[in-house]
Amino acid sequence: MSGLVLKLRPSERIMINGVVIENGDRRTRLNVLTPNANVLRLRDAIHPSEANTPVRRICYIAQLLLAGEAEPIKARAQLQQGIKQLSSVFDDPEAGLHLREAQANLQAGNDYQALKFLRLLLPVEARLMEASP
Repeated sequence: MSGLVLKLRPSERIMINGVVIENGDRRTRLNVLTPNANVLRLRDAIHPSEANTPVRRICYIAQLLLAGEAEPIKARAQLQQGIKQLSSVFDDPEAGLHLREAQANLQAGNDYQALKFLRLLLPVEARLMEASP
């Protein structure tokens, strides 16, 4: 069996194709069999007021795309532009790898994987923000 496997904690919320679903009192394992379903764990979601750095803004756009809350063509264009801009700023090889993976997944239509690689840049950005005067 293929597809996305979600392991949910008690009372954990997820959004699937724009519908918020809350788990019951026990741990649950769900198999999402529909390809290209828009799935977002709400515990991982960035609130609009938290999209206050370049990486967080790009992750927020990817999150909107994944949740089905953004027009796909426009959101993907914004993401590609954002990845290009971040690529010119991050000179760390690991960050460059994450950006290339995000770009490749975005081009392949794997929005969830693109967001996953973009989120890996959050700690890198946080370290850079702390180091700046």
